[in-house]
This record gives sequence, structure tokens and C-alpha cells, in this order.
Amino acid sequence: MVLSPTHSSPRRSLTPSLSGADAAHIDAQLAATDRLLEKNYPGDDGSRQPVHTVYVPADRFTPTFAADWGAQALTTAAAHGGLARLGELLGQDAELASAVASRVEAKLGSEPIEDLRLDFEDGYGDRGDDAEDAAAVAAASAVATAVAAGTAPPFIGIRFKCFEAPTRARGLRTLDLFVSGLASAGELPNGLILTLPKVTTVAQVQAMDYAVSRLEEVHSLPTGRLRFEVQVETPQLILGPDGTSPVAQLPHAVPGRISGLHYGTYDYSASLQISAEYQSMEHPVADFAKEVMQLAAAGTGIRLSDGSTNIIPVGDAVEDAWRLHGRLVRRSLERGFYQGWDLHPAQLPSRFAATYAFYRQGLPAAAARLRNYVERTEGGVMDEPATARALAAFVLRGVQCGAVGAEEVRELARVGLPELTALAHPRLAQPAPTAP
Repeated sequence: MVLSPTHSSPRRSLTPSLSGADAAHIDAQLAATDRLLEKNYPGDDGSRQPVHTVYVPADRFTPTFAADWGAQALTTAAAHGGLARLGELLGQDAELASAVASRVEAKLGSEPIEDLRLDFEDGYGDRGDDAEDAAAVAAASAVATAVAAGTAPPFIGIRFKCFEAPTRARGLRTLDLFVSGLASAGELPNGLILTLPKVTTVAQVQAMDYAVSRLEEVHSLPTGRLRFEVQVETPQLILGPDGTSPVAQLPHAVPGRISGLHYGTYDYSASLQISAEYQSMEHPVADFAKEVMQLAAAGTGIRLSDGSTNIIPVGDAVEDAWRLHGRLVRRSLERGFYQGWDLHPAQLPSRFAATYAFYRQGLPAAAARLRNYVERTEGGVMDEPATARALAAFVLRGVQCGAVGAEEVRELARVGLPELTALAHPRLAQPAPTAP
């Protein structure tokens, strides 16, 4: 048999056909893309995200508010058979319910509220300018006192009235008084969060960007110090009059300024004429809006939060309300919404019980796959780097919220917290690229 020249001739060394000038031309073509990806799609920063946001009328906050809610939550749980029984109500087996119960009890005693919003909007109403001015000043003082005393939740801030014409001046004034009051009291809280509600257009978010930029200048704060959340509770933000999605434009209209997108269950549903009986976090219109939010926020570093249920665990309906709340919390977690709203102390036990069960149930499999990936061990699933990042992020969230311990992760996955963080957020461990 005669071998073809391809088989018989010696292997030649090849040199690239594209020149350095060609590569430089492509770099120039993609310079704008590189800048866009670097500025607008930085990815998650790896910091802790609260599992919930509690809303309370602004004038009800005191420095002991969080501890008071924790005590009420524990009392309610005890009156209905204890936290282990709550776990069983939520479908947990006895072993899981026991492990979750001990951690939830500790959580409710030490940090019952992770994120608190003093509400000057729907939860406060219109009480006149003099009353709201006084309440805004008092809120700033109370928050500063609680932060100094170590009794404030790790994340805290206000929701002021929206930027629609009838309430714009009032919302701006409350925002100004609150931030100015905190600034005059000293350093701003590390976990300060401001919430802009009922957004309908990109222009309203740009106006908010201007407002906080001016407050930074007036109070000599670092540029970008005052970030804010946007509440997605109007259909106009999902689909604009020109057929595009304004919510997808927000991260790029004010890059780095928005910290979160929060879904508003009842305002959004009502705007679409959903009757009150069927307004829910799991209605199809809600799922569609939240899927658009996920697409809009992907890669931007903006966090997502689901909304609330108004079915409260009180009276004779405590256990049914717990079952509903626990199921909705679990549903949100499974769909990539790691935060939601709580409105009553009795919702705290079911929030943490459902959240902790989610992470504890998923830990063994996630840790095993992560260990196989790190150690390059063949297993039943061949994970790619993107999936490994998701596995590490899942486990890291479980540690950050208190559902699992770092020592458990080390035992099961053979990684420590720094390595786990690097696996979940590899860009944080890499030097920033030089802008072209």
C-alpha cells in the first residue's frame, strides 16, 4: 500500500497566518465590547446577600426592633409545637427538621432580621409634610443609634415615595432628610440601602442617580457610595411603549449604581387587572416579570428579590400560612431568587426554616460534585467551570446565611471559605484587566 503524502511526509512546524497587525485590528474592533463587558457586566461581587427584606412603617422602628421581632417569632413558634414541628409542617423529615430547628432558633435569637426597610411609602401613607419631615429625621437618628449600639440588622435603609409627579417632591425630601441626618451623625452604615418604588421609566432611575450623586457631593461622600434598589412593580418597566424592555436598560443607564431589583407582587398584579384573590408570587404574570428581571440583571452584579405574600400566620390560620409561605420561599430559591419580602414577625420562622432546609438538603450533593471538580475526580456528573461556579455559589450562600457551617463544607467538599469564595467568584481573584 502506498501511503499518501499526508501520512508519509514529516510533520512540519506551522506559523500563524494572522499577523500582529491583524490581531491589533481585531482588538480595536472589540475595544468597545471589552469596555462594555468590564464596566456593565462585572458579575457578582461575592458579598453577602440577605435572604429577606422586612418592611415596617418608618415610625415604628426602634433600636430594639429586630430583637423584638425575633422574640415574637420564637413565641409564635413555641405556641404551635416548636420549630422542629414547623419543619415537619414544611415537609422536612425528622432529622432535617431537627438540624434546621436548632439553627433557626439561634438565628432568631441573634439576627432575626437580615435586611430592614423603614417604609415611607405604602406602609406609611400621606400624613402631611410636617409629620413626615419629623419622621424622616427621627428615622435617621434611630438608625444611627441602633448601628452604634450593634442592634441594627446588617442591612438597613428606607423606602421613600416614588418619583411620579404627585409624590416626587415628598419622596426627594424624605430621602434628603434621612441621608443628611445619617451623614451628620457620622459615618454611614455599611449596609445602608435606599429603595426607589413604582418605577415606570429609565428616566426616573436616572433622576435618582442624579439625586444621590448630589447628596454624595454635598456630604463629601465617595462617588458611588449611595447605591439603591429599584422596585419592579409596574408593567411599563417590563415592556415599554416602544416594545423594548426598560428594566433591561437600567443597569446600563446608570452603571454600578443599582444594587437590586425587587419584584412587587401586588402592585404589579393589580396593574394587570389580576383579581385580588389570584394575586400571588406564583401567578404566571409574576413568573414572566421575574424571568425578564433575571435576564436584565444577568452578569451585572445586581441582586434580585422576590416579593411577599400577604397571607400572614396569625389567629387560627398560622399553620396553613406557614405551609404557604414555606412553599413560596422554596419556590423562589429553586428559581434563582435568593431574597424575598417578609411583613410580620410570624413569617420569620418559616422564612428561615424553608431557606435553611433548601441549603442543607442540597449541600451533600453540591459538596461532592465540588470536591470531584477540585480534585479532578471522575464522578457521575462531569461539571464544567460554569457549573462549578454555580455549585460553589450555592454552598457559599448557605454558609453566609447560617444554614450550614464552614466546617461542614470543609469536611464534605475539602475546601475552606477563601477557596470556596474564589471558586464561586473567580474574577475577584484575578487582577483587573488594563483598559484598551
